[in-house]
Amino acid sequence: MNVKAEQLEMNLAEGSASSSPWPLTIATYNIHGAVGSDRRRSAQRVAAVLRQIDADVVALQEVPMGDEHIPDILSAITDLTGYQAVAGPTIDHQHRRYGNAVLTRHPIRAVRNVDLSFGSSEPRGALDADIECHGHLLRVVATHLGLRPAERRNQVKRLLETFDTDTMPVVLLGDLNEWFVWGRPLRWLTTRFQKTPSPLTFPSLRPVFALDRIWLHPRERLVRVWAHNTRLARQASDHLPLVAHIGR
Repeated sequence: MNVKAEQLEMNLAEGSASSSPWPLTIATYNIHGAVGSDRRRSAQRVAAVLRQIDADVVALQEVPMGDEHIPDILSAITDLTGYQAVAGPTIDHQHRRYGNAVLTRHPIRAVRNVDLSFGSSEPRGALDADIECHGHLLRVVATHLGLRPAERRNQVKRLLETFDTDTMPVVLLGDLNEWFVWGRPLRWLTTRFQKTPSPLTFPSLRPVFALDRIWLHPRERLVRVWAHNTRLARQASDHLPLVAHIGR
């Protein structure tokens, strides 16, 4: 075992109370297939928005990963930004590869895909990654939930059963598609993670819904959450990116 790996194990053994992957800037962004409010597809424009944000870790939703009709948007974005990428396709066959992704500037130590599909609805999932930040592991769970209330309730229950918030710091983020402010999925998540700010992110041209969310444990590290509302971001997708700063 090398010195760096030994130190990482020592950090983990000390427990979550002393683990400190902070400070970090994290973001979640539904890129809508890189199709903007002008109905034009542009990976370059999405990449330019990501460069504006300059986050350490980014969760992406609705990401084309290359098929017979649409180019590999994820590869184009990583080429343009320099991020490492982990793909979590929810649709994965020769005619279409599409779903979630996580971009990061830090080493990725483990990746798990969680199937959240429900009945005959569009396949959904979560990308669950352990990322080493400043010598400590951070668990990043990136997801995109379904459109129907019953579907989202089922998915949040299953998602919360797959991980805990005690073994290491956890970020849960993504497009929750939850239109109901007092819906059960949001209440369950608040019970687990405590209440967090929920800026409006959809639709990007005139936001009226807080569909995109960032949750953190430990909650006290969450310093600020905001929608990245710039002219370019309003054009690049039908969602605005949601950004959070996590402090020491």
